[in-house]
Amino acid sequence: MMADASKQVNLTIDGKPVAVPEGTTVLQACEQAGSPVPFYCYHPGLSIAGNCRICLVEIAGTPKLQISCYTRAAEGMVVSTTSDKSLKGRKDVLEFLLANHPLDCPVCDQAGECWLQDYYMQHGLYDPKFNETKVKKPKAVPIGPTVMLDAERCILCSRCVRFTDEVSKTGELGIFNRGDHAEVGVYPGVELKNNYAGNVVDICPVGALTDRDFRFKCRVWYLGSTPSVCNGCSRGCNIDIHYNREQKDRPHIAGGARIMRLKPRFNADVNQWWMCDIGRYGYKRLDTHRLLLTEKRQNGTRHPVPWGEALDAVGAQLQKLREAKQLDQVGVILSSHLTNEDLFAAKRFFHALGVTQVVFQRPKSGAADTLLLEADRSPNARGAQALGLAEGAEELLQRAKQQQLKTLIIFTQDLTELFGQARVAEALKPVEMVIFIGPNTHPTAQLADIVLPSCAYAEKDGTFTNSQGRVQRLHAAVLPAGESRPEWMIFSALGTKLNIEALPGDAPALFTALAKAEPAFAGLSYAAVGDQGAWLANAH
Repeated sequence: MMADASKQVNLTIDGKPVAVPEGTTVLQACEQAGSPVPFYCYHPGLSIAGNCRICLVEIAGTPKLQISCYTRAAEGMVVSTTSDKSLKGRKDVLEFLLANHPLDCPVCDQAGECWLQDYYMQHGLYDPKFNETKVKKPKAVPIGPTVMLDAERCILCSRCVRFTDEVSKTGELGIFNRGDHAEVGVYPGVELKNNYAGNVVDICPVGALTDRDFRFKCRVWYLGSTPSVCNGCSRGCNIDIHYNREQKDRPHIAGGARIMRLKPRFNADVNQWWMCDIGRYGYKRLDTHRLLLTEKRQNGTRHPVPWGEALDAVGAQLQKLREAKQLDQVGVILSSHLTNEDLFAAKRFFHALGVTQVVFQRPKSGAADTLLLEADRSPNARGAQALGLAEGAEELLQRAKQQQLKTLIIFTQDLTELFGQARVAEALKPVEMVIFIGPNTHPTAQLADIVLPSCAYAEKDGTFTNSQGRVQRLHAAVLPAGESRPEWMIFSALGTKLNIEALPGDAPALFTALAKAEPAFAGLSYAAVGDQGAWLANAH
């Protein structure tokens, strides 16, 4: 039964009057009233199972305690979440749940974010009466490429089973055996191997399901968290970036990963509570194969040089072509991984300079599914289109091959994945100066004469526009790796050398200028975008 917002019921919770839509559960009403009750099996994105029994409340006129996750709010209902009877009932439930639970807290990855620990401190604190030997179950069993199962820690909330049945619809998990020998597991001959397997770790309230990638890498109390947007595809799933606070401020990334994991962040209009594994584990690109220093090719070999020297070389090349009236021999291949702010800065810079051959390029497409994952693996192609940028690098590569370009500036993208290494190398060979600006090294970057390292998306503020036309905020979680800079800052520095009007001094000011100049972004601001996003003017 879904809540009906057109009809309201009035009830009292812990002495507070509350009005909720008809069909709302008592648990949801308690949350709205600011009197939350504990729960394990309940999840707003899954069907109601009502099997953990920890969400007990006392309802006036009802002799027994009721589970609030399953009970619907009714007109005139009087609910107590903190009565002695309710608290005693929850304490008894916890004792049953912990009867066979192992004392694994010191070695459990869930320590620090475990609901058993939290609720024991809130509602437990009992003297155990159970003296029997605990039931032994399988421990540390890989059930798929990304998930580890410890059946002894499982409290049989069935969240993971319902997720694979109802959300991913892959049905790998079930509950087997009976009584205190019941345990979660995969069906015979099956692995938990789908695009959304990592979500069962997110929704497991205890340490039964852990992430094999994150396992034993960092205690959660050393993690910081920053809201952001996944850049794995054009869906733009809302995420939290969890970083190692001890590594966050390292000027270079050697010696340890800074980004430890990505977790989905709720957004009803984009990804709800979920994210795919392709985006989840794509964080490794943030700290691997990074370009950390500016480089310049001299006598056939590329060497690190100061930023000033590299920018001088780029500025001198563009100035030479401007004076010779040969800017039609400059090509620019932007990337759909750049933020709206970076793309706007590029558009404004090259327009002021007089360069007209400016396009953007998407990465190679991938397989899509019917839940979240989209074939377009770029986070901001819609933003590039909204800014009026044309798409496609192939024509510029053809012009380069035909010796019609003296300078080609490539951003982020590995063109060899799209067009083949031999073809790209052949096309770039006649070009007088190839400039690469991006965060990661790859075969295309290796062909460049000048490399300028730029920030990854987790290192800068800005916005992406997803495939639906929703503009969403990025927040810098960690400092830029090595000497990398945001792309808009690189344009600003080049503009100073070429006497082009200066760009605004930071990302918020740049977005303000963008919203004033670009009709598709009219009326938007960082405040309007917030943490849940806002639509482009022409998105509907």
